[in-house]
Amino acid sequence: MNTQPSAATTAEPLLLDAALPEFRFSRLECAAIAAAPDAVYGAARDLDMLSIHSPLFDAVMWARGVPDRVRRRPVATPPTMRVSELFDTDQRDEEAQPWVALGERAGRELVFGAVGKVWKPTIEWRRVEPGDFAGFEEPGWAKMAAAFVVHPYGEQRSLLTYEARTACTDPASTARFGRYWTLVSPGVGIVLRGALRAIEVAAEAGERST
Repeated sequence: MNTQPSAATTAEPLLLDAALPEFRFSRLECAAIAAAPDAVYGAARDLDMLSIHSPLFDAVMWARGVPDRVRRRPVATPPTMRVSELFDTDQRDEEAQPWVALGERAGRELVFGAVGKVWKPTIEWRRVEPGDFAGFEEPGWAKMAAAFVVHPYGEQRSLLTYEARTACTDPASTARFGRYWTLVSPGVGIVLRGALRAIEVAAEAGERST
């Protein structure tokens, strides 16, 4: 008789599940990377989203600023968008940054999120502190959470996942976000895959240099 515990009973819950356990919209991308988990995790933490360049990715990011350009408003571009800036308190600009760190398990998981009305021509953000994020229920908003999770994959590789989830706080905002998601979901996939590719390049380069 097999007395070993099943994978279902021993699986460890994700920090992302605590931040946003129930959601309507999601996108998940993954990559097998020829580097140790610590190297992949470090590269994910150091990722600068503004360093990701490809024709499709650049088109997606450019399109996000079109409404402001049409209204002749300046398109704000921060000098960096590093994941680590969300987790290192002394690097955060809390007035300007709607994204907040929602959890970190060193060497394994990085979880971050934001609350906003992203379907508007110019996105309206609502700064929600990390401790209030899971319980935030004010009608009219979309709660977005994302996570990098690193797993060992065999002896010489790692599996990196990048998941983005969204839950809205009332039926009307769910309907609005649903229409928006139909248009942007392919672009979100491009952004996620671009981030995974940038992390892969950095982690594998770091392994070769050691």
